Amino acid sequence: MKIAVLSTNAKLYSTRKLVEAIQQRGHEAVVINHALCHVLIEEEKPVILYKNKEIEGIDAVIPRIGASVTDYGSAVVRQFEMMKVFTTVKSQAIMRSRNKLRSLQILSKAGVQIPKTVFANQAKDIDSLIKLVDGPPVIIKLLEGTQGVGVVLAESNKAAKSTIEAFYGLKTNVLIQEYIAEANGADIRAFVVGNKVVAAMKRQGTTGEFRSNLHRGGKAEAILLPPEEEKAALQAAKALGVRVAGVDMIRSNRGPMIMEVNSSPGLEGIEKVTGINVADLIIGYIEEKKPMDEGDTIGV
Repeated sequence: MKIAVLSTNAKLYSTRKLVEAIQQRGHEAVVINHALCHVLIEEEKPVILYKNKEIEGIDAVIPRIGASVTDYGSAVVRQFEMMKVFTTVKSQAIMRSRNKLRSLQILSKAGVQIPKTVFANQAKDIDSLIKLVDGPPVIIKLLEGTQGVGVVLAESNKAAKSTIEAFYGLKTNVLIQEYIAEANGADIRAFVVGNKVVAAMKRQGTTGEFRSNLHRGGKAEAILLPPEEEKAALQAAKALGVRVAGVDMIRSNRGPMIMEVNSSPGLEGIEKVTGINVADLIIGYIEEKKPMDEGDTIGV
């Protein structure tokens, strides 16, 4: 097979490991910068141009779509779908997972346990919004953000009101979310490939830091998920239609709570902490599923 990794940087750890895994399994690997692709739309002939040449002969793509080019990257993935190319993550799933509000609505409908969250379009009566999520303290999040950027812990009513008013003043929509104190600055990243959790790690934030992201100095250790948490991770990934996902959850007194489903999860942290070659498992998943995917319809 000829497998393309859609990535804006061929030197990134995740991109390099996927290319390596593709080649070690005897396939041809190419890296395509989706931000430089041109999408040609005409009747019954979807075409993608890259470096002024028509892309042909691709059997499968692995999208690595960054937050800054979500819409454009998803459009490129959708064009590959129209060309009947297998993709490890569908364009619709990328869009669903990247928007925090949309993803929480879908997870809620599917019966997945999530922190209590409120979304409002104006700054009127902020006190009542804070009370709706049992605050203060509360977590305030931008609708789109990664690696802990755009996430604020407001520990008092005054701090929450000031932060929310500031975001609204910038015409930025935010989510106001319940703060789960018993998580103690820790969360769990479960890596899902297909219908399996193939690796998991617990991440702990630094002292005084409620965000546990490794990019923010958090520490991590490999763990085995109990059945309840494994079920929650698989249920969340399935609800959003993300076949290869990093599912983030926290442990609460009410059980595991899903925080986010990442459709372009990094491989470096999970592989180095667990010692599991996740990239190889992703290519194995393509080998297993591609023949079964030929007749898939495209959800736009």
